[in-house]
Amino acid sequence: MMETVRLASGAAMPLVGFGTWDLRGEACAHAVDTALRLGYRLIDTAQLYRNEDAVGEGIRRSGLPREALFLTTKVCAPADSYEGTRAQIDRALAALRTDCIDLFLIHEPYRAAPAMWRAMREARAEGKIRTLGVSNFSARQLGAFISEVGEVPAVDQAEAHVFYPHRDLLAACRARGIVMQAWSPFAEGQRHIFTNETLLSVGRKYGKTAAQTALRFLLQLGIPVIPKSAHEARMQKNLAVFDFALTDEDMAAIGKLDGGRSLFGWYE
Repeated sequence: MMETVRLASGAAMPLVGFGTWDLRGEACAHAVDTALRLGYRLIDTAQLYRNEDAVGEGIRRSGLPREALFLTTKVCAPADSYEGTRAQIDRALAALRTDCIDLFLIHEPYRAAPAMWRAMREARAEGKIRTLGVSNFSARQLGAFISEVGEVPAVDQAEAHVFYPHRDLLAACRARGIVMQAWSPFAEGQRHIFTNETLLSVGRKYGKTAAQTALRFLLQLGIPVIPKSAHEARMQKNLAVFDFALTDEDMAAIGKLDGGRSLFGWYE
């Protein structure tokens, strides 16, 4: 059984999801179907990824009932307006072959984010969306956004990995009851994360890989993760992170990898 975190909306979100960035067409549909058969229950996609239809096909192939799944998608430019967001919600519902999206995010801190949020609120009232959130909002941007819209997002999906666990944003989210969820928990393979000696050394004690150790570190910080892999064996290993726990000493050792800066130019 997949462990979950309870969002402010009341929804139970799986702690480990399956990311679909950079997956397209048949490869994406096959990967989603495979992931669901392996035990993933959260699938993360976005308008920007141009694969919502393939994700919908993968879900159809899996044969799983809709209520067993947690679907996340995101709206981005050029739909960064009230009207654009309303239209994109309906497009996403059709592509994903569902009548409700579990978590709908504003992909970036657009100037029009408050108007986009108004469209999302209306869709929630209509039963098209269960939970509203944002992505890539810094602590400062999050605070300003909350002040303007008068509502606290349930989730802020952001860059977080062992080289940048994003502790300032994590603290700001916790203070407001927001769940910070990590995209790119493997730092897109940068800095030789899969052969990092600290991660390998800690992982050996538990019979785990550097990748599994990196995911476990984030989970113990209280950060849900959405790793992506098109390889079945790696998908399976990315789920096998609930049968061990890192010690305080392990966490401190891995914590020293934190460089305090985004690797992708965000949040400057």
